Amino acid sequence: MSKIKSLILGSAASIAVVAGAQAADLPVKAKAVQYVKICSLYGAGFYYIPGTDTCIKLGGYIQLDVNIRSNNYNNPALLSAASGSGFVTGGGVIAGVSGTLSRDSDNYTTRSRAQFNVDTRTATEYGVVRTYWGSNFEHSSGWGPSSGNLTMDLGFIQFAGFTFGKAVSTFVTPWSAYTANINTSAFVSGADDATGITMAAYTFQFGNGVSAQLSLEDNKTIMRAPVLNAGAALTAAYLFNGSTGAGSIATAGANGAMFGTGGNLSPDIVGNILVDQSAFSFQLSAAAHNVNPSYYAATNYASTVTNELAGHPNDKWGWAISGGLLLKNLPTGAGDKFAIDVTYTEGAPKYIISGTVGNSFYRFSGSGAGAYQSFAAAALFDGVYGTQGSSLELTKVWGVRAGYLHNWSPTLETGVFGGYTHVDYGSGATAAIQSSLANSGLAFTKSGGWGTYNPDFNIWQVGARTAWTPVRNLTFSGEVLYTYLDQANSGTLSSTNTSNATGYKPAGVYEYKDQGAWSGNLRVRRTF
Repeated sequence: MSKIKSLILGSAASIAVVAGAQAADLPVKAKAVQYVKICSLYGAGFYYIPGTDTCIKLGGYIQLDVNIRSNNYNNPALLSAASGSGFVTGGGVIAGVSGTLSRDSDNYTTRSRAQFNVDTRTATEYGVVRTYWGSNFEHSSGWGPSSGNLTMDLGFIQFAGFTFGKAVSTFVTPWSAYTANINTSAFVSGADDATGITMAAYTFQFGNGVSAQLSLEDNKTIMRAPVLNAGAALTAAYLFNGSTGAGSIATAGANGAMFGTGGNLSPDIVGNILVDQSAFSFQLSAAAHNVNPSYYAATNYASTVTNELAGHPNDKWGWAISGGLLLKNLPTGAGDKFAIDVTYTEGAPKYIISGTVGNSFYRFSGSGAGAYQSFAAAALFDGVYGTQGSSLELTKVWGVRAGYLHNWSPTLETGVFGGYTHVDYGSGATAAIQSSLANSGLAFTKSGGWGTYNPDFNIWQVGARTAWTPVRNLTFSGEVLYTYLDQANSGTLSSTNTSNATGYKPAGVYEYKDQGAWSGNLRVRRTF
């Protein structure tokens, strides 16, 4: 019995030893690893890119716009789109859709947009190195490509106080026009931040909320209006809206119609001083803008042909100055704000009439006295020059805009806003345009004598927007806008071209008359 007992105990001991050895060979549970580490240096939403000391934040929004009697940016039907819709072809045929009031005019359009942005920041011995990129993908039934449209609104590098790339212009206030309304590009009385401009800038930080910025900015696609060569023949189309269809005066440098715009010789020189306090913010901005005209017409008033032998006017420097004030924490309610800015320019009108708005404005309405229809039209230029030997005259423009935002509750707010812009071409430019029209045989008549053509015009706008945010980062909003084009022309224009296959406007008599238009926008946006 003792031998059997010894055998059992020995076997048990052997099993225990083997079991212990096998247990020692089992893998030990790994320590938890934090693969995504929160970066709290630059605010909420940042985290470290694994294996680096760079923090990254991803964001964007999904948005639906429903536009009523306007395009995707709530530019009302009396404003032509930047691409040139609504232009009048040579001879007086109306070839567009916006503002014509024909059956091809869109009174309802939609746009679905997805915006995505990436913000990275790295701490270095020179300070924070930052990169930012923001692009839009959209499908639209309004102005612009119907689908697959990709834009890069912003894309820049910031390092040791410098900014390089496509960023918001130094001229624009940080609050811009978004204090009370949806789209800055619908507002024609101030510069906007709807898209960036390519620049090289340096920001000076003085402390206590005081800073200044100086930049060199590429003005060609955003802040430059065309130059008009009024020494060349102006067609009847110019009298409608400053366009010749295939070659638009309103984009003369790009299309070569009136050959008034020279090449881009210099970036704009822009600066600002910003005071940002808890109760208010104030910014003073200024810009210098080179205006480079092309050659004179080789045969004055007879054609649009120009060449080097005709000579050219000397270029001039235009300029712009603006002051903006934002009042915060108003006694009317928590989060209420009031903003106002005033801007004056000479030879740089796109610093007032937004760079994303087109350079021509027009609208038709019901029949006028003794005319088929009435219409208002205006065109925007940096400057105008006439026959050989004349000098370039810069366009003078001033504008004021204001907006008030009231919060009814933490989830409901209403903004009211308005603006006024005055465009003055001066006596020399006006005389040059009038002479060109008269010598081209295109003066328009009124019973008892000649009508009066005057390129000066005013635009004023008023609007309101209400937004509801039932849950965080989901906003439903609606905006209504009234825009009025006050033009200085009188008399009638006779269109003799009977080819109306695209524009539907017949040959006949049209009367100049001021025009107004209502437009609206409904929007749903989810921000992430």
